[in-house]
Amino acid sequence: MNPDSHYRSLEKMYLSAPINAFFNPKIAISREYAEIEVTIKTAWYHGAQAVHGSVYFKMLDDAAYFAANSIEREYFVLTAAFTTYLTRPVSEGLMKSIGRVVHKNKTQILADSVVYDGQGREIGRGNGLFVRGRIRLSEVRGYGDG
Repeated sequence: MNPDSHYRSLEKMYLSAPINAFFNPKIAISREYAEIEVTIKTAWYHGAQAVHGSVYFKMLDDAAYFAANSIEREYFVLTAAFTTYLTRPVSEGLMKSIGRVVHKNKTQILADSVVYDGQGREIGRGNGLFVRGRIRLSEVRGYGDG
């Protein structure tokens, strides 16, 4: 499979995940890079009428994860550890996360991610450690379908 086909298959895999029916994201993947965008919904609010931290985590982890899996073409990678920093509340508009691979070796991939609001202001950041899992991408729902 050529790299562009791998990236498009990862995008289809992401969009076919049941959780994403709730978030309705857009995703674009290239080598060592992933970008995800969602439109904020009030259903994601905590009690103080801003987006719950779990949404920040999802945006950051997903962007870093897909940047990491962009360079692993045979296996589904796993998040081994992830650190999240919430730097600004947001309650309307868009959230856009960008993930980039910053280091890799034979067994681990380290990726950073930043999430921005609709005005391009940083609202959170994170970094994750990713490892190759045992499940082949070809066995994962959505990967390579159609």
